[in-house]
Amino acid sequence: MPPARRGRGRRRHGAPDAVGHEGSVRTVRISHEQAGTEPGRVATAAPGGAAGTAAGGRTGRATADGDRSAAGRESYRDVVRRLASAQKAAAPGAPAYSILVNRPLGRLLAAWAYRRGLTPDAVTGISAAFTFTGIALVALVGPGLLTAVLVPLALVVGYAFDSADGQVARLRGGGSVAGEWLDHVVDSIKISTLHLAVLVMAYRFLDLPSEAWLLVPVGFTAVGAVSFFAMILNEQLKRGVAARTGVPTPPPAPVPLLRRLLVLPTDYGILCLAFVLLAIPQAFFWAYTLLFAGSAGHLVLALLKWRRDMVRLAQTVTSGA
Repeated sequence: MPPARRGRGRRRHGAPDAVGHEGSVRTVRISHEQAGTEPGRVATAAPGGAAGTAAGGRTGRATADGDRSAAGRESYRDVVRRLASAQKAAAPGAPAYSILVNRPLGRLLAAWAYRRGLTPDAVTGISAAFTFTGIALVALVGPGLLTAVLVPLALVVGYAFDSADGQVARLRGGGSVAGEWLDHVVDSIKISTLHLAVLVMAYRFLDLPSEAWLLVPVGFTAVGAVSFFAMILNEQLKRGVAARTGVPTPPPAPVPLLRRLLVLPTDYGILCLAFVLLAIPQAFFWAYTLLFAGSAGHLVLALLKWRRDMVRLAQTVTSGA
């Protein structure tokens, strides 16, 4: 593929419109990690968490002051240890980077944020700031050594803070519906705009053999949108059926490490790291295309599996009626 073109824009007509939603990332199943998100901040408490606090710090000054006081008495190492002991089980199909790298990074950042009295919503805001800075650099600056360093750094840090907000919520005693909503809205924006930024970069800065190559980021946007929406819908439908029938959702079966490694091409964390290749634009676009192909193929298999799950879910509702 020809090298990046410096200082010249492409002609402005004839480019396909971007339509579309990261990952993060569950048998064949896409987890939050594959979609570049973290599980929502629902109202569950970690052992020893400060009682009576809601995610987002909207329960009043007295409670917030109590949280800061409790956090100040607990050492950083103790907070990290408490988080590790209360870590939620990984979703089936969640790939290796998100489980083995991003979640521990998020744990360290969550302990730091908790000891400084930051709310989960504040941590979500930090995550968004890093992530959208990286996305803006992709679209506005273009490929080169500078973006090859700054973009993956911003995206990786943003992803780690995305893991941290839910862990801060657990440390503070639980999450809230408002916090979960904010988390998912930020994730949905990130999932779409990252691929649209690649589309803008390819149109402005790359000499592609054919404009048909611009369909790659357009397709990746669609794959991300379908994956994220289907993931959220699956969760909501299963929760609703469990509430109506009184039959709890069975816990996920353990997933071998090999399987988590096999789905690495669908991992949002790997996509973040791929931007290191912006120093060599041709290599980046080929790697990006391969990640798109892997994610699209995985989504097709996942949709077939999810359809079977929904058929069984419908039968559960019918038999319980």
